[in-house]
Amino acid sequence: MSLLTTYFPDLTKHQLAQFARLETEFKAWNAQINLVARTDTDNLMERHILHSLGIAKVVQFPAGSAVLDVGTGGGLPGLPLAIMFPEVKFHLVDSIGKKIRAVQFMAADLGLTNVTAEQTRAEQVHAKFDFVVSRAVARLATFHPWIAHRYKAKPAPGAGLYYLKGGDLTEEIAESGLVAREVNLSDFFEQEFFETKKVVVVPV
Repeated sequence: MSLLTTYFPDLTKHQLAQFARLETEFKAWNAQINLVARTDTDNLMERHILHSLGIAKVVQFPAGSAVLDVGTGGGLPGLPLAIMFPEVKFHLVDSIGKKIRAVQFMAADLGLTNVTAEQTRAEQVHAKFDFVVSRAVARLATFHPWIAHRYKAKPAPGAGLYYLKGGDLTEEIAESGLVAREVNLSDFFEQEFFETKKVVVVPV
């Protein structure tokens, strides 16, 4: 767990135990239904859990706020963020039922009472949220219209989309016409994996 404590020294023993359990459970589910590429399971902590927590380096979700994770797949970034922010409600959605069932089992196993998971598409979600998170589901111009109307009328400070992407995003952001800023995860994490990884922030 040294990677986590290196970058998040304030994690409690309970949270560290939950992350260790998540790693174990995720690998077990991945062997059955391929939540992420099999080659990535050896680097699960770095490339998936820590990558998901990059969002926590960019924004601190206030207690009582609500976060929608779109295209969560095997629960990323939602499950790691839910461990990190136990006072925040997370709703994880994906169109693939078997992945959502895995997420539901993992959330229950980890005792994450702040997580709900549903098989649906972002456009069909009716609830309203303060924040939206996602890991590179689609190009920004395609993705943003799906979630543009998912925000509360009076959202929490810092509300908006926090989108994990990689590479040169200049053209993609320009294409979307959105006012967005890029935060380089290499500013926070020294591993080579994060050199091209970013969080794109699109305020409400």
